[in-house]
Amino acid sequence: MRKGHLSTHTVAIFLFGLGLIVLLNSCYSSKKENKPGSKTEIQTVSKSPPKTPEAALPPYMADGRKVYRQVCLTCHQANGKGVSGLNPPLTQTDYVLGDKNRLLEIIIKGSEANLKDNTSEYANVMQGYGMLGDKEIANVASYIRNSFGNKAEPITVEEVTSFRSANKK
Repeated sequence: MRKGHLSTHTVAIFLFGLGLIVLLNSCYSSKKENKPGSKTEIQTVSKSPPKTPEAALPPYMADGRKVYRQVCLTCHQANGKGVSGLNPPLTQTDYVLGDKNRLLEIIIKGSEANLKDNTSEYANVMQGYGMLGDKEIANVASYIRNSFGNKAEPITVEEVTSFRSANKK
């Protein structure tokens, strides 16, 4: 070995030792207790508001939300605003907040293209979901009528049953 030059082996041992010191120091410093008012005290801040627990909703709303997520969410979106020009919004519209039978007809029988609201026309056809049970339809209709900023009287299972009876083909 030439004078003034370190061997590769010596450099490797030195770097390993240095890495070990850094590792042990970081492990030791993470176990230190922070004293109140110290500069190293870190507070965690939640960036999103806590979600409303299912238990906080009335059972028909929680059940309606489940049906909505399974059947309606893809087209009408998580916020109920739909897709411009394709799928109509469920927010503050006559067909949601108005006559209950109109909403039941759309859910059970579907809707042809060119559904119009106050300002737009929507191109997509909605299939009917008459295969859902009366309770599922009542729950999802009530969820829609009371979500996304909507406030309307819930739809009962009896109202769905009555609608189906009155509209048999």
